[in-house]
Amino acid sequence: MAKEEKEQKETKIKKEKTEEATEEASEAAEEPETEQLMKELAEEEEPKEEKAEVKEEELAPTEEEEKPAKEEKAKKKEEEEEIVEERFYTVPLSRAWIVPAIRRAPRAMRILKKFITKHMKIGVRKETEGEEEEEPGKLIIDNEVNLKIWSRGIEKPPRKIRVRVAKDKEDNVTVYLAEGE
Repeated sequence: MAKEEKEQKETKIKKEKTEEATEEASEAAEEPETEQLMKELAEEEEPKEEKAEVKEEELAPTEEEEKPAKEEKAKKKEEEEEIVEERFYTVPLSRAWIVPAIRRAPRAMRILKKFITKHMKIGVRKETEGEEEEEPGKLIIDNEVNLKIWSRGIEKPPRKIRVRVAKDKEDNVTVYLAEGE
């Protein structure tokens, strides 16, 4: 009850102020000060509505936020276009189980790296006359692959893992988790 009475009093006061402002505006229509008063009074009435609108705007994504997502998609497409070679492998990690339990996951990572460097021919020198030696491509392991190997802890890595391996123009090899895994 007290809240309703307060709200009624506030609305009455606002109406009186607006009526006073309109009377003053009609008396001195040429004065810029009355226009400013009218704007100020109108702004005082709108804050509650603006707060609700601001909350709605905060929840809805703006165009500026959508642009970075579109740029990221474009970058991914460019990266996919640069791919020279792409292969799928099932890498056997069972040899990691030979070592003591507290060394298995790191051993599985080393086995994966060795397997990929062998099969994708990373670091193989191309002997040609008159050309300088180029740096071998880098091996990049995606975070999802790392998480998959370490998912059950250091003592129990998976026995095998299915990966998608992509080689780009600069001989950089990236290892991704195969889709559906």
